[in-house]
Amino acid sequence: MAGLDVTRDDVVAAAETLQQDGAPVTIDAVRAAIGGGAVTTIHTHLAEWRAGQAAPAAPEAVLPPALLAELSRWAQDYAQQAGAGTRDALARAESDNAALLRSGEQLESERAALSDEIASADAARVQAQLVADERNEEIDRLNAELRNARQVAADALVGKAKDQLAIDGKDAQLAELRQQIERYVGSTAADSDARLAAQMELVGIKTERDNLAQEVKDLRSQLDASRSERSNLRAELEVLRSRK
Repeated sequence: MAGLDVTRDDVVAAAETLQQDGAPVTIDAVRAAIGGGAVTTIHTHLAEWRAGQAAPAAPEAVLPPALLAELSRWAQDYAQQAGAGTRDALARAESDNAALLRSGEQLESERAALSDEIASADAARVQAQLVADERNEEIDRLNAELRNARQVAADALVGKAKDQLAIDGKDAQLAELRQQIERYVGSTAADSDARLAAQMELVGIKTERDNLAQEVKDLRSQLDASRSERSNLRAELEVLRSRK
């Protein structure tokens, strides 16, 4: 209702109705009669209407048919009546000023509230950006650790396979080598799964698990290839021994 678009005709009609009813024609009274409207708009139209109104006529100074002793009392009553219009206008002006002041205070309060909301929104945006930056850094760190873990696992598998193939090819030693490689692969896969789970919680990525599973599958394929190569080497060693 405070932002109701009122016209000059609305203000004039309400002011004339109040005047006919003998009620004070003030901004608050006009605004109540209209049902709302901006105080500044009502004040502008009401001032124009008041400027076009004729000044209240002073009562005719006719000597009453009374004794001269009553002349003093009559003169005082006349002066009181003659100043009534000025006093009413002053009272209306004071009422209008008070209404304008209240409107200004309300606008200032709304402006301050809006400024607080903007400041809160800016702070929330900055905080969200900080959180996003922290998550990106965490993702980069986890990716680096995952790459390092994969490289370490690959290097360890190759090194262990070469070391084990270089020693005596006894069945017990070969079985122990298989068990060590399988345990290491299982441990590496579990560690990779844990790191992948942490990364998925941060960014919601689900495809990385399939990629890691494929990498584990590739590592197992490499292990199988190493086993095959070890068998070939063992066969070659047996051939060499038989030739001796």
